[in-house]
Amino acid sequence: MNHNKFKQSKRIRRHARVRAKIFGAKDIPRLSVYKSLNHIYAQLIDDKNGKTLVSSDDKKLEKTKIKPLANKENLIAKTLRAYLVGKNLGEKALEKKITTCVFDKSHYKYHGRLKALADGARDAGLKF
Repeated sequence: MNHNKFKQSKRIRRHARVRAKIFGAKDIPRLSVYKSLNHIYAQLIDDKNGKTLVSSDDKKLEKTKIKPLANKENLIAKTLRAYLVGKNLGEKALEKKITTCVFDKSHYKYHGRLKALADGARDAGLKF
């Protein structure tokens, strides 16, 4: 078996194992996270109806939130952007009267950007 296909099959099995235990409803949605090489995306999903209730990503963050935190090259660390995405998602969720959710880390390890996103959501008032 090709090394890349082996790694991909392991990733798919990890994702299936996590998703088998997690299910989101309207009152307690699933917080799903996707991270690419440069960006991070998060959304609260009602699996029963197949609808996204709230979403946030670092591309849509307001420039006013990011500008003061940027360094002299106008760059901001990916971990800090992930924290801001989590905080933004938590604030949007509280506006829609969503206080609790189930965290779906997909196939990722719980550290780095994923942990920062979760901390941001918790700091905004979301419980999971």
